Amino acid sequence: MSVACAAALPTASARRRGSPQIALDGGKLVMMQRRDLVTKGVTLSVCCSLLSSNSNGSAQALERLPFKADGYNFWTWRGRRIHYVEQGAGQPIVLIHGFGASAFHWRYNIPELAKKYKVYAIDLLGFGWSEKALVEYEATIWMEQVCDFLREVVKEPAVVVGNSLGGFTTLFAATEVPELVLAVVLLNSAGQFGDPNRPPEAAEAAPAAEEGAVTRLVVRPLKEAFQRVVLGFLFWQAKQPARIEKVLKSVYKDATNVDEYLIGSITAPAADPNAGEVYYRLMSRFMANQSRYTLDRLLNKLSCPLLLLWGDLDPWVGPAKAAQIKKFYQDTTVVNLQAGHCPHDEAPEQFNRALLEWLTSLDAGKPAESDQEPEPALQSV
Repeated sequence: MSVACAAALPTASARRRGSPQIALDGGKLVMMQRRDLVTKGVTLSVCCSLLSSNSNGSAQALERLPFKADGYNFWTWRGRRIHYVEQGAGQPIVLIHGFGASAFHWRYNIPELAKKYKVYAIDLLGFGWSEKALVEYEATIWMEQVCDFLREVVKEPAVVVGNSLGGFTTLFAATEVPELVLAVVLLNSAGQFGDPNRPPEAAEAAPAAEEGAVTRLVVRPLKEAFQRVVLGFLFWQAKQPARIEKVLKSVYKDATNVDEYLIGSITAPAADPNAGEVYYRLMSRFMANQSRYTLDRLLNKLSCPLLLLWGDLDPWVGPAKAAQIKKFYQDTTVVNLQAGHCPHDEAPEQFNRALLEWLTSLDAGKPAESDQEPEPALQSV
């Protein structure tokens, strides 16, 4: 699944008022010319946003991060207001959400991890309680945000954990500031492996340079107008509360955790005046550039242990990608969970246990047993 999916923004309250957070996390959306594509887009957006279908209701026994309508902590980054949660003490862990979600997507993970570690969960620019800035959204903007967060807020090496787009962002940041990243954990990460038959970047740039006046003055404006109409419809459709609830209950086998808290966290956010425009920029411009950054390029630069906590039932980023990553990068541990695109929220008890056991092995200086089958205790059944 590609880094591109789409977002619609942030949250300001947990009430179900019909102005939602939409997100398409991790899905490769080309152009929504058919109703089935629109439907798939809405499904993906909801899935990546705060899905929490807990396996066997295990989340009911876990402490949950209190929802605060005004958020927790704020950090100013390049003049923009960025929201984050901070709990616990000890070695730092930084949690990064997927497209359209927020720090509250880690609601069942933060309290548990904070019993032993200092936990941070950050809202990427354009999402959650962070500012809906009208900027050119590209993979590098979130990578730079995370790198600066590690430098300015965390201020020491950390384990960085990311889901979907957050996974790709985590991997990207780890290659840019390896001195600040102890280990990387990916949950059904977005991103693609490069196509060996793809022409080199220099050849790709040539057509743009040769673009004629007709294309520049007529074709491109018409294409943009069409995109705005289609994406505007998608944005409107995806923020209907009943629609969100229906999709949530259809993409996860166990809908126990599809509660008012979850639905409110998704439907509240699009009230921001910039929400629609940010959604359009994320969907149209960011997606067009996603092939510039590939997983193989980043993995070639990675220099720390890697854990894949993978929801094998994810219809968009299945276990085949986890196997491909493990084959490409030797220092990889894979734990397969019987969950979907957001295993940390769907199966939080199993996710927390698997992550803590792996972190304990790192703390003890033990090499990860990446070639053995996961123990039943680490699996969501």
